[in-house]
Amino acid sequence: MYHKTILILTLLFTPMINGFAGAPLVYEGKEGLGKGKHLVFIASDHEYRSEETLPALARILAKHHGFKCSVVFGVNAKGEIQPGANNVPGIEELAKADLMVIFTRFQNWPEDQMKHFVDYLDRAGPIVGLRTATHGFNKIPKDSPYAKYNNGYGGDDYKDGFGRQVLGEKWAGHYGGNHRSSTRLDIVPEQAKHPILRGVKDMWAQCGGYNANPLKPYTALAMAQPLKGMSPDSPDDESRKPVPGAWTRHYVGEDGKTKGRVFTSTYGASNDIESDGYRRLLINGCIWAAGLEDAIKPDLKVDFVGPFNGTWARGKGRRKGGTKPSDMAGWDTPIVPLQ
Repeated sequence: MYHKTILILTLLFTPMINGFAGAPLVYEGKEGLGKGKHLVFIASDHEYRSEETLPALARILAKHHGFKCSVVFGVNAKGEIQPGANNVPGIEELAKADLMVIFTRFQNWPEDQMKHFVDYLDRAGPIVGLRTATHGFNKIPKDSPYAKYNNGYGGDDYKDGFGRQVLGEKWAGHYGGNHRSSTRLDIVPEQAKHPILRGVKDMWAQCGGYNANPLKPYTALAMAQPLKGMSPDSPDDESRKPVPGAWTRHYVGEDGKTKGRVFTSTYGASNDIESDGYRRLLINGCIWAAGLEDAIKPDLKVDFVGPFNGTWARGKGRRKGGTKPSDMAGWDTPIVPLQ
């Protein structure tokens, strides 16, 4: 009898446990320009701490501006955050999303998860893509119905994959070494009045440059100038001319007619968003992509909500092992807990 009782309890509660482990981290805004809009963030890269950048941006957009923000992470079998993990439970939230913010690298998700992503693209949902999202997928098997989303896909039907076809660029190489070269982003003068650039100034990214020559048509908003050093006032690396570091474009959905807005930036490591100007650029980019550009004001609030511990830069500490998305729930928990 005892063993039967244990078995019944296990069967009853296991689905609840699994469902909880697969739930996204949700920040529920109350009032603001984003009230009634649902943003879904997907964080799973191997290097640049998307698991720190995206929940921090989500908190800002929820707390200060009223959006509902769901953050989906790459996690292991225990539900712990594992950077770059090919498992993103909660991605089904895309079915109800008004915007997808993606920061992934070389992903190969299970087909039942990938389907939600592709369904979103098919309806031409608006997208914000950061840093490694240009090469967000790789090693998807050739016989998979989703192989064409791989970085550098060779077929003419979707040349160079998701990054190039949707965000505007695939993996195009480093353009300045990480941890020894940082990047200044300069506003393109002709685009100074673009809604995304309202109130934006003094943008600096701590990570090294990425090369980029986006697929036309696109509109460059900021040019990335590699620097010889790790401070905003480091001299320009004169051997490297500026390349696009933030741009807008559109892509077309499955019906061949519906256009989706895209804002892409090839920066976004967690310590990059410590730059007030760059953080404002990303917040404005999300609001623009969601179709709310008329509400973007130069003094829009972009302050961090709760403690922010970006750990990408050297000497900034390390994330606590075993961290789960739920450890960053609420407004006051640290993003991320440190060892």
